[in-house]
Amino acid sequence: MAPKRPNGAGAFPISVEHPVPTPPDPSALYAALDLGTNSCRMLIAQPKGSQFHVVDSFSKSVQLGQGLEQTGKLSRASMARTINAMRVCRQKLQRHNVKNMRLVATEACRRARNSNYFIQQVKRETGLTLEIIEPEEEARLAVISCAPLVSTTTNQLLVVDIGGGSTELVWIDLSNVPERERPRAIMRLHSGFRQDPGPFAAAKVVDWISVPLGVATLRDQFGDVEDDSARFALMSWFFEESLEKFAPSAQEQVREGFQIVGTSGTVTTVAASHLGLRRYDRTKVDGLRMTSDQIDAVIHSYLKQGEAGRKADPRIGKDRQALIMSGAAILQTLIRLWPTDRLSVADRGLREGLLYQQMSAHGVLEDAPY
Repeated sequence: MAPKRPNGAGAFPISVEHPVPTPPDPSALYAALDLGTNSCRMLIAQPKGSQFHVVDSFSKSVQLGQGLEQTGKLSRASMARTINAMRVCRQKLQRHNVKNMRLVATEACRRARNSNYFIQQVKRETGLTLEIIEPEEEARLAVISCAPLVSTTTNQLLVVDIGGGSTELVWIDLSNVPERERPRAIMRLHSGFRQDPGPFAAAKVVDWISVPLGVATLRDQFGDVEDDSARFALMSWFFEESLEKFAPSAQEQVREGFQIVGTSGTVTTVAASHLGLRRYDRTKVDGLRMTSDQIDAVIHSYLKQGEAGRKADPRIGKDRQALIMSGAAILQTLIRLWPTDRLSVADRGLREGLLYQQMSAHGVLEDAPY
């Protein structure tokens, strides 16, 4: 007897359609571009809950401030490099049809005598409008971008943003804010360091400073010093001298309840070296906590490597070996003045702050603490 044929045997299977991902609504997209002394970086993102999801990004070393220390002007070559990079940014903005954006320039454009000419040239050749922001806004944006990394047990907080042309330091007293509210209190600083907090517990900005020394400008100050260790010591001393007017520099800070949040390529590179990463991995670096002793050990290893060793180091490379030492001089100065067991590494900064600021103004973030 032949076996009975099962019901449905030989029938066409029901096809499963794999839908093509729906592109984001352009009205829900936001862009933030940070044009610094060294780099041009952009993020395009859409709101997602109380955070955002990155749709596209761009980053390129343009060295806009090259030669600025000597001439006081942006060079033709550096402006041309930067405009070429911004053409790529324009293409990405057009491809995603982004309507909401802030495109900002910082220290190099603040200092250059010909920055207005450069801004006009960018507009003429790319159609993009750059705005030069003041140091306080730059510091404020860096602070709010790092708010998620602030511990609920932190009483005193130092936020450090080491840029190419300047370094921003913001000291914040959180001791009067309930522990669970501390990261949210940081976010509320987006509208100003001096403000009426209304019904909310307030984070008090004890002092802030924008030092016109970053990894590129500090390197250029001592470019004529040949000895590696001597150059590093001079950079560290010179940066410490520039902190004389920063109020907390005269006070000794106990380690308990004290946290530093560091945002910059210097801090993330030191973290990658500490972890022994062969290739950079943001998921392992962003939010990592390090002690002063661990940071100091990495910096001493950089000095021991020398220029040749740093150029061969996959975490640094030949293009960044000089910059990492000027950044390390700034970082070591800070941990020497204020040792900590909790330096939180932030692979985030001005661009993220610009995105949070725009999205909060439009009310598109859920449960936003503004």
